[in-house]
Amino acid sequence: IPKRGFHNIFRKEVVVVNLAALSVFGEGATVDVEALVTKGLVRKRHDKVKLLGTGDAPKGLTVKVHRVSAGAQQKIEAAGGSVEVLG
Repeated sequence: IPKRGFHNIFRKEVVVVNLAALSVFGEGATVDVEALVTKGLVRKRHDKVKLLGTGDAPKGLTVKVHRVSAGAQQKIEAAGGSVEVLG
């Protein structure tokens, strides 16, 4: 049976990670895509990562992801951390 329709071969996968999942890093850690792959929260290195604000952020996290929600950024900064959005 032939496939029908359009399949975008250039689509970008966006993986969603909640703040509650970042508790495995502990306080004062640096979280980037490589660290998320190492911990098993993201499967592939070339996926884009979006951070959502469900849960509480550990204190002093430095987060480097592609996208971040406003709520997640506020929670991280309130806990004494920082957020860097990758291009």
